[in-house]
Amino acid sequence: MKIYLASGNLNKKREFSQILTNYTIVIPSDEGIIFEPEETGSTFHENSMIKALALWNIVHEPVIADDSGICVDALGGIPGVYSSRYAGPEFPRGAGDGKKIPQLEQNRLLIGQLNTILAKGVNTTRFPNGPRSCSYVCSMVLLLKPDRFFISQETMEGILASSIDEAAGTGGFGYDPIFFLPDHSRTAAQLTSEQKNLISHRGKAVKMLTAVLEKLEK
Repeated sequence: MKIYLASGNLNKKREFSQILTNYTIVIPSDEGIIFEPEETGSTFHENSMIKALALWNIVHEPVIADDSGICVDALGGIPGVYSSRYAGPEFPRGAGDGKKIPQLEQNRLLIGQLNTILAKGVNTTRFPNGPRSCSYVCSMVLLLKPDRFFISQETMEGILASSIDEAAGTGGFGYDPIFFLPDHSRTAAQLTSEQKNLISHRGKAVKMLTAVLEKLEK
């Protein structure tokens, strides 16, 4: 069974293909489809639905779409849905010209923004993993047609590095090198693909939808 993935991210395609081994995962560029939906939602769920519907309206085939990002507790969830566009404390929703800055600079700026807030003595006692508590969030939609869809949303809990010098690992992508997993004593970027798929926000969300797919095929 072929499933379209509403993304142009080859890293995401790889992760989905590793988990959904019984399905053929196709991204728009594989078939020459121009796919650049405007993600105007204020939540991960809204953005995942925007992408799913936009691609379904082109292919009229089953679509999986996800929206994900990192949320830092002491920063009130910043950068959240703007993770890919984040450009520092002055531009948490992205620079005015719409250009994305390099990932290393995003990582550096996010650590710096958290360090600045913590230096002011913000109360962090309620956060699950202490002052530097953060989480990856993934909202995922399996869209069969506009009025028939299934949703799963999952998290992966962690701690943001205190310095860019603590960044470690070459696997994964995005903020993975500065996302420390206390239960595993390593960053998300230091996990193997197999390890990450078992515990990640995206891995857990897609597994929930895999169960749905298997039931639909019976």
